[in-house]
Amino acid sequence: MSTEEVAKKVVELTRKQAWKEALDTLYDKDIVSIEARTMDGSSPETRGIEGVRGKTDWWTQNMQVHSAKVSGPFVAHDRFVVQYDIDVTDKNSKNRMQLSEVGVYTVKDGKIVREEFLPRVD
Repeated sequence: MSTEEVAKKVVELTRKQAWKEALDTLYDKDIVSIEARTMDGSSPETRGIEGVRGKTDWWTQNMQVHSAKVSGPFVAHDRFVVQYDIDVTDKNSKNRMQLSEVGVYTVKDGKIVREEFLPRVD
């Protein structure tokens, strides 16, 4: 797949909250995923598909998604950007939040090899 095809598929799947399908079909086994920060103070960098699956499992187990607006993709060369605006409630604290961030993705040989999430600063 081209970068544009991968980007469009990411948008399609994340709009349906099909996180696992996106991981299984679009991500390289050696993916590097970088968050802006973590809840528990651990490293914001996760390496490898199993680590990213674990991060995704944590999200689905701990967050109730009320709505998610996915905008984009914005594509050039081997990279693309997707904007996420998500209304969630933390299932443990019951704290409801509106999150807004962009994901910056790098594609190589038809697979996502790097993703980095940048939150909006108000």
